[in-house]
Amino acid sequence: MFDKIELSVSSYDTAWVAMVPSPNCSKTPWFPECTKWILDNQLGDGSWSLPHRHPLLVKDALSSTLACILALKRWGVGEEQINKGLRFIELNSDAVTDNEQHRPIGFDIIFPGMIEYARHLDLNLPLKPTDINSMLHRRDLELRSGGGKNLEGRRAYLAYVSEGIGKLQDWEMAMKYQRKNGSLFNSPSATASAFIHIQDAECLHYIRSLLQKFGNAVPTIYPLDMYARLSMVDALESLGIDRHFRKEIKIVLDETYRFWLQGEEEIFSDSATCALAFRILRLNGYDVSPDTLNQFSEHHFSNSLGGYLKDLRAVLELHRATQLSYPDESLLEKQNSWTSYFLEQGLSNVSLCGDKLRKNIIGEVHDTLNFPYHADLQRLAIRRRIRNCATDDIRILKTSYCCSTIGSQDFLKLAVEDFNICQSIQREELKHIGRWVVERRLDKLKFARQKEAYCYFSAAATLFAPELSHARMSWAKNGVLTTVVDDFFDVGGSEEELVNLIQLIERWDVNGTADFCSEKVEVIYSAIHSTISEIGDKSLEWQGRDVKSHVIKIWLDLLKSMLTEAQWSSNKSVPTLDEYMTTAHVSFALGPIVLPALYFVGPKLSEEVAGHPELLNLYKVMSTCGRLLNDWRSFKRESEEGKLNAVSLYMIHGGGAVTEEEAIEHFKGLIGSQRRQLLQLVLQEKDSVIPRPCKDLFWNMIKILHMFYMKDDGFTSNEMINVAKAMINKPISLDEL
Repeated sequence: MFDKIELSVSSYDTAWVAMVPSPNCSKTPWFPECTKWILDNQLGDGSWSLPHRHPLLVKDALSSTLACILALKRWGVGEEQINKGLRFIELNSDAVTDNEQHRPIGFDIIFPGMIEYARHLDLNLPLKPTDINSMLHRRDLELRSGGGKNLEGRRAYLAYVSEGIGKLQDWEMAMKYQRKNGSLFNSPSATASAFIHIQDAECLHYIRSLLQKFGNAVPTIYPLDMYARLSMVDALESLGIDRHFRKEIKIVLDETYRFWLQGEEEIFSDSATCALAFRILRLNGYDVSPDTLNQFSEHHFSNSLGGYLKDLRAVLELHRATQLSYPDESLLEKQNSWTSYFLEQGLSNVSLCGDKLRKNIIGEVHDTLNFPYHADLQRLAIRRRIRNCATDDIRILKTSYCCSTIGSQDFLKLAVEDFNICQSIQREELKHIGRWVVERRLDKLKFARQKEAYCYFSAAATLFAPELSHARMSWAKNGVLTTVVDDFFDVGGSEEELVNLIQLIERWDVNGTADFCSEKVEVIYSAIHSTISEIGDKSLEWQGRDVKSHVIKIWLDLLKSMLTEAQWSSNKSVPTLDEYMTTAHVSFALGPIVLPALYFVGPKLSEEVAGHPELLNLYKVMSTCGRLLNDWRSFKRESEEGKLNAVSLYMIHGGGAVTEEEAIEHFKGLIGSQRRQLLQLVLQEKDSVIPRPCKDLFWNMIKILHMFYMKDDGFTSNEMINVAKAMINKPISLDEL
């Protein structure tokens, strides 16, 4: 499938190519092979269309059938096929005026245009005279109407449906949209019509190249290879099965990047392809500038063919691209604003028939708006994508078409099998975490929140590949322990107990119970000690060295920062905001969760790399962003409990001049800034010494936090527990899709 993109044959476009007359004799076809294809490929019901067509695509079938009838009548062949086609039109003529039926692009111009051509050929169509007159009148009105504010978009649209305008077309205007490959909008039908009327040599070259590639019939759009291959990569990544095809994906991305740097028209002439290429390349570490998307600003897009057609899929791709903005990329932020509004309007305006026919795209738009990239956990996204992928993914332009790499059932089957295999492993790991909590007596600590399901969910939702089991277990166990310790320092322990715990971790190996000032300290110390020791033992296998001393330091940094905060609270101290953040980004407790897991995702990390400024910066930016998210969402609750956080300190040190709303807006801006900075640190490969699988963990954590805090303090509440249980316990059945 990577090597060969298969596009469905378009009987509609093949008919228009078949109507091109020979230069030697106007009564014979230039491409008789296309005429023969039409003769040989009529469906049993008398129509020419995609087999197994959707019941709402009868207008599409009528349009394709009439085009094929005209081609046969033009050359005086296929009387039997013509009669069967006319019978199909007669039996389905009510669909012409049925507003429930989906209307292909340009139908109100093209179908009446073909009716006029049928009259020219003395072909009587079995349509009601009132319907014919109504369609011709509507076409006349549409051709006469101006474009309003969208004049340029309307001109592009009229050029795209040239075959329906024929002799009335302003061919000088239409040919302004001719592409380097000789086509009008990569449309064989429009290009064939242009050649019929003005004999443009480049149009002929395009048609010949199509037949050289596809034989005796053509697709409705070509070229589509770049978009199709990128869609394939996107599907594999979003279905969570890309790890099985890394070599093939790398070949596609390298080729795409080469074309990107060359300014290849196939990428940059189409908004969806350009946005998809930008997103996929940037996500995979290629250096691409968002400046190329400037040609698809709101103003430019609205004056394009896609803007005139209100192309939901193109705007969806643009919107997804804008979610990958780095700091100071204001262009993408502006693009994000207008594309969000466009998509929201698109969802609210979807007609009944459009909703049934475009279930896939509607589902994708809904999910993209409700789960932005920075707050979407991959495992949950995979489940939703499988649901959308299961729907019929026929695309519709002037006629319907299919592509082998878009909506592939092969991808779907593999994704479901892979999802369930990973899930079965995760169920066993979660049971192990439950047993571990009991064995370490953590369930006896009544002051502590029992969050093992959440902690494991946060690991499994992003680190789901079977081979990452040690990374998941390290992440989850340390997550449970940091929650226990946070509650211990917050409400469960005295200052003597807190200091005692830190001293024990500093000493590390403790022999007798006399060293513990309480049973709570003993339980917590023993759990931390055994977990760090286990990580040290496993790191020998993964890293070839024992990383225990590094993990001890990570834990000590956390415990000491928590002690500082506890002393602030007991002394009623009010630190400056800078003092608070210096401590609070560490006390937010992401260090023990994320940093030890780095050793179990594949790459070997030397001591030098593990302590490199780049890695420390990744940790600081992630932790700062997470702390600010927490403080924003928990501000009201913590204020009621008399606790200080970044929001309240900002207001206090503002001398009463800063309102709660202003403070929250300030920190929302900081959160966005930190998040974009982290994304850049993770995705950019230039001058980076930290392996990408390691950097991904920092971004994974930010996505988890944004999801937990999407509405409120999601980690403290229990709202997410049902989501976590379904992800781990509910398999996907192909039969239910």
